[in-house]
Amino acid sequence: MKTKQNPVLYTDFPDPDIIRVGDTYYLASTTMHFMPGCDILRSYDLMNWEFVSHVYETLEDIPGHRLEGGAHIYGQGMWAPSLRYHQGVFYICFTANDTQKTYLFMAGDPAGPWEKTNIEGFYHDNSLFFDDDGRIYIVYGNTELYLTQLSPDLKGPLEGGLHRMIVQDTGKLHLGYEGSHLYKKDGRYYLFTCHIPAYGSERKTQDCFIADSLEGEFKGKCIIDDDMGYHNLGVAQGGMVDTPWGDWYLFMFHDRGALGRSPMVMSMHFDEDGYPVIGENGKVPAKVSIPSTRPDYVYCPLNGDDDFLYQPDAHGRVHLKPFWQFNHNPVDSLWSVIKNPGALRITSGELCNSPVLAHNVLTQRSFGPESAAWVTLDGSGLKDGDYAGISAWIGCYGAIALTREEGKYYLVMMAKPAMDETLHADRDILDPPVEYERILVDTSSITLKVHLDFQDKKDEADFAYEDNGVWKKIGICQKLYFKLDHFTGCRFGLFMYATRQSGGHVDFMKFRYQVGGEDD
Repeated sequence: MKTKQNPVLYTDFPDPDIIRVGDTYYLASTTMHFMPGCDILRSYDLMNWEFVSHVYETLEDIPGHRLEGGAHIYGQGMWAPSLRYHQGVFYICFTANDTQKTYLFMAGDPAGPWEKTNIEGFYHDNSLFFDDDGRIYIVYGNTELYLTQLSPDLKGPLEGGLHRMIVQDTGKLHLGYEGSHLYKKDGRYYLFTCHIPAYGSERKTQDCFIADSLEGEFKGKCIIDDDMGYHNLGVAQGGMVDTPWGDWYLFMFHDRGALGRSPMVMSMHFDEDGYPVIGENGKVPAKVSIPSTRPDYVYCPLNGDDDFLYQPDAHGRVHLKPFWQFNHNPVDSLWSVIKNPGALRITSGELCNSPVLAHNVLTQRSFGPESAAWVTLDGSGLKDGDYAGISAWIGCYGAIALTREEGKYYLVMMAKPAMDETLHADRDILDPPVEYERILVDTSSITLKVHLDFQDKKDEADFAYEDNGVWKKIGICQKLYFKLDHFTGCRFGLFMYATRQSGGHVDFMKFRYQVGGEDD
């Protein structure tokens, strides 16, 4: 068996929900404002993962999802999916805070297509549950967790069906529970839920409540209180899964600062009272070794290079590699990998004063403990006042960009500084960036680089450009913070926007991705 270090996914896949179907494990994760959305991953050993699909291309066609007129859904969109499999059908259920809707997607194959519908009502951080007797329930809530029976067609609550509060948070310093997941094992019901402290007080923990029936009392206790020695940031929120050999594992995430929320896996057994006991003496193990159901399987990467050489499918649509996601709904008329083969062309649309409101920002997750990305761009199509480049994409972003003024080209390092380390957004998300350095260049074609360092929560971004085969740094080292404004980990982002006149364009070529240090 191979051994892997925790976190097994050293990147931002928050709110994981996990199931096993036959010899295959599937994972669903939150994607918030990124499109296409709701990632589905696949594994045969719980340690190595690859993309299967995105559940939807876009969730809604409304101004906030389109970044139209200053509207946006940063920190909103889809949260905390519930992934279930029942009688040959895969189910994904989640809510979106901006629309206040509960979405339900169904598919016979996790690769799709997924059929979209809604469940009447709003069920925060919910968990679908199919009981042995054919009845269907949903668990949801925050300071109070509720169990509600659904109609057989899943359109809403069953009239006269079971509806009750099963858990209440009585702690004075706590903000309640998140990411509830309900299971049944050996005739007993297990509710896993993350206990959230008041910001700035304690670390998050994982609780488990057990009941002998859905009408009975759910008795619970904390089962994980561990930061793995990492800055008092807790491991929590996820669910349990068994192997074909009958072993049990918990799959949770660990807050890792600006990197985001990284999935962890840990072995589990049950004590004499039926409560889960995790890892090594109740602690999350630093390493795991889990048998594979397909030992020789080769996984596709979760990140990587791109030369932007694509062909349309039979319907004329282009599908980018699955590790790419747009910042909001893409404006398809303003991006192309067909007009100039071997290049991603982004054309400016609605005028704005920062990358945050730019259409078609194309993002890819960063990986810890260090990662870097660089890209060559041809800015000959830029107009005066246009900016195009690569960013460390997070609320307090940093970026290196090529811009044009009076027909001349300049390199600019710019950033949106954070005021403090708190989770709360500390500046208007739409504020323009601060420019830290500007250099006159004699070319419209240049290679730009971002290096990210997450080691021991260093959380910094450096920016450079290539000059005769040598990387030259520009601007400041930008400090990165995970905050509620974006509520996602740092990514690499390719962007282009216009401040004065629309219609300019840029061609991005030869995107390269590196996990590890600058000299690895």
